[in-house]
Amino acid sequence: MNPASRQQNNQKARSIVFFIPGSIIAAFTFPGVVIHELAHYLFCRYFKVPVYQVCYFRFGNPAGYVIHQEPGNWLHNVIIAAGPFFLNSALGAIIAFPSALRVFEFDGEAPIVDLILIWLGVSIAMHAIPSTVDAKSMWESVSGRGASWLAKIVVAPVVGLIYMLAYGSIFWLDLVYGIGISLALPKMLVAVFT
Repeated sequence: MNPASRQQNNQKARSIVFFIPGSIIAAFTFPGVVIHELAHYLFCRYFKVPVYQVCYFRFGNPAGYVIHQEPGNWLHNVIIAAGPFFLNSALGAIIAFPSALRVFEFDGEAPIVDLILIWLGVSIAMHAIPSTVDAKSMWESVSGRGASWLAKIVVAPVVGLIYMLAYGSIFWLDLVYGIGISLALPKMLVAVFT
């Protein structure tokens, strides 16, 4: 299934479940889409993989994309596909952390700046989950091409998990992840270190 078809199916299912079209969700959380595509791009640059076209955000389906040459190394392909998980998760947590602590742990007030930073952190973190297109790319990089059995054993569960999480977005699992990274993580850290 091509990226546009997959995203349309997820958006239709999400619309049926909660009556909010996926394009509205993407528009409201556009910083997460931008960082997701930026992560793919940065990892391509790091591994010196030529990039042909980049769209960080658009009102359409898909909301963003990076078209690049297929890396010669399977591990590079896996890291490029998984890059948004690392960058979006870290950046979402870092951006929301001080505001989440201030609002939920210390004074309970929510000045507009803190609310904006929390929204920004959640919207970035909720786009951390790689797409099913990314998962397919990971699997294709280790299946049938010189990759060892160990590579297949390591990548297969990751691909399965990505498919589960991507389809879980129909039930807002991506939002739950974003809230967990941006709001629950600071609360847990405070509980552990106090």
